[in-house]
Amino acid sequence: MTTSVDRLLALGDDALVTAQRLGHWCTRSPEMEEDVALANIALDQLGVARLLLSYAGEVEGAGRDEDALAYLRTDREYRNALLVELPDRDFAVMIAKLLFVSAYQRLLYRRLATGADERLAGIAAKAVKESAYHEDHATLWTLRLGDGTDESHRRMQAAVDEVWPYTHELFEEEPDLRAEWLSTVEGVLTRATLVRPADSWAPTGGRDGRHTEQLSYLLAEMQVLHRAHPGARW
Repeated sequence: MTTSVDRLLALGDDALVTAQRLGHWCTRSPEMEEDVALANIALDQLGVARLLLSYAGEVEGAGRDEDALAYLRTDREYRNALLVELPDRDFAVMIAKLLFVSAYQRLLYRRLATGADERLAGIAAKAVKESAYHEDHATLWTLRLGDGTDESHRRMQAAVDEVWPYTHELFEEEPDLRAEWLSTVEGVLTRATLVRPADSWAPTGGRDGRHTEQLSYLLAEMQVLHRAHPGARW
């Protein structure tokens, strides 16, 4: 069984945009060790994105490889969830996003690893192990900030409140995963003395190519070299 191109692009774009956002934290995180940790998580996401986008290009059959799909599509052609493209206003926002996304990816990849698409199952089997580490890393920081000083608690709660509405879009195609995801993240929030926000508005559109303006800025930065020198090789 072969997975649809749109499905592969959604998975690959989530990972690619997450990697690009995390890459911005190199030399900017609170500790030198954290620079290395976030860089490694970004590389994990990038590695999975390459596998997924390569597969998407093969399924599409239009001659586009992973580089063409990464660097030559416009924001309207990207299929990532809005959550991953949101700017990291501060370190707490990045951690909240990483916690929510990695918990979702772990559950999703675990399911895909036993699916009928053998190619995708192989990619997912690798990715689920990495996602578990990403989730653990974000969990430790959520606990550290949420149950830390008054200021770190305030900023971590503000970050959770800010990005929570965007988590709903993750489960539009896998609504049955949300209950287990909620159990996981609510447990972390409780241990971190943080309050789970109430469900209210739920922005959507990323899977259909309707994004925030922030994705345009991110892609402009990511794609500029490739577009300036089309076809260039090392």
